[in-house]
Parts: sequence; C-alpha cells; structure tokens
Amino acid sequence: MTTRVRVCALEELKVGAALGVVVEGREICLARCADGVRAIADLCSHEDYNLSDGEVDPETCEVECWAHGSVFSLVTGEPQNLPATRPVATYAVEIVGDDVHVVLP
Repeated sequence: MTTRVRVCALEELKVGAALGVVVEGREICLARCADGVRAIADLCSHEDYNLSDGEVDPETCEVECWAHGSVFSLVTGEPQNLPATRPVATYAVEIVGDDVHVVLP
C-alpha cells in the first residue's frame, strides 16, 4: 500500500532550487529540475547533512551536498562522486493541479 501526501504548492519550488520537508517522519529533499519535480531522502549518505541545503543543477537533475561536495542524482539517488558511496532513497512525485504530492511506500 502507498500513501500520497501533499507537501507544497508547485509555485513554491523554483527551477534549480531545493526544499526540505518532513513527510510522515521522513526528511525529504524536493527539487525542481528542467524535466519536473524530484524527491530523494534529505540526508547525505556520507554524513548526515541536509541535501536540500545544497545546490541543484536543473539540467543534469543533480544536487550537491554542501558539506563535502558529493553529488547525487535526483532521479536515481545514486552518488556521482566521492566521498559518498551509497545511494539515498528516491520517492515518486505526483503533480495534482497546482500541488506537489510525494508517494510513500
């Protein structure tokens, strides 16, 4: 069973920006890329820093951890460089009208 939770209005997410939200106890990083909105776990897998505080590249759909420079794919959650070696969780996103919803497993 999955749960769909409204997290923000689409207009709150600017292209190339990230937003940290807590959804049912899970810290999630939302980011608006050139191809839509993506959601991944908001904690870097290298150390517990919020990815939502990092820079988003809307063209490559990646976010950089501000603390140590690891870059994560917002599509797959996979790290693109060191020091991170483990992926972070990804979540499905649905746009319903003008609202952004995250789908939790």
